[in-house]
Amino acid sequence: MFNTTGWNRLRYSLYAPVYDLVAERAFRRARRQALSAVDWTPRQRVLIVGAGTGLDLPWLPRSIELHGTDLSPAMVRRFRARADRLGFDASARVMDAERLDYPDGHFDVVVMHLILAVMPHPRQGLSEAHRVLADDGQLCVLDKFQPDRCPAGLGRRALNLVTSAIATDITRQARPLLEGAGFAIESDEPVMMGELFRALLARKSGAPAR
Repeated sequence: MFNTTGWNRLRYSLYAPVYDLVAERAFRRARRQALSAVDWTPRQRVLIVGAGTGLDLPWLPRSIELHGTDLSPAMVRRFRARADRLGFDASARVMDAERLDYPDGHFDVVVMHLILAVMPHPRQGLSEAHRVLADDGQLCVLDKFQPDRCPAGLGRRALNLVTSAIATDITRQARPLLEGAGFAIESDEPVMMGELFRALLARKSGAPAR
C-alpha cells in the first residue's frame, strides 16, 4: 500500500528550501484575512498544525503561547528560526497532524492553513484538532475546497487523480468535514481565486460524528 504520510514528509522536505518563494507572497493576504477572524486574547495557547516555515507568524499577536507542528523536520527548523526572528516564545515539533501528541482540551486556538487538502485522512486530522481544543475553542482554516453545494463532477475527480499525487486534493468540501468533526462554523469567506480558497472560523461544539 502507498504510504501517503511518508510521501508527504518527503515532498515537503524537498519543498522546504523554496517554499517561501512560492507561498509567501501568493497567500499573504489570505492568511492575514483568515487569522483576522480569530478572537485573540492575551496568553491564549495556540497550535498551528502543518505550520510549514511559519508564514502565518507575522499575523499573530506576540502575547500568545505558540506551538507549531509539521510532518517535515526541514519545515520545523524553518518555523523555529522564523519564530525566533519575530520574537515568539514558540515550541516547534515534528508531528503527524492525524496523531497529535497533546492532551485533550489543551489549546484555545488551532490553526490549520493549507493542510486539510493534503492530509491523507482529513477527518482524522479534524478529529484530533477537536480533541486538543478546549471547550468553545476556535479553529481557523484556510484551504482550497470543492463548493459545498455540490460534489465534485467526473472531470474534477479525474483531474484529482493527478493533483492529489503531486500536491493536493481538489475535491474536499469544507462544511461536511468541519461539521462532521463537531465544529460550528461561524464565518466562511472566499479569499482567493474566486471561491476556490476559503477562510473559515469555527468553534468546538458537539462531539465528532462516528
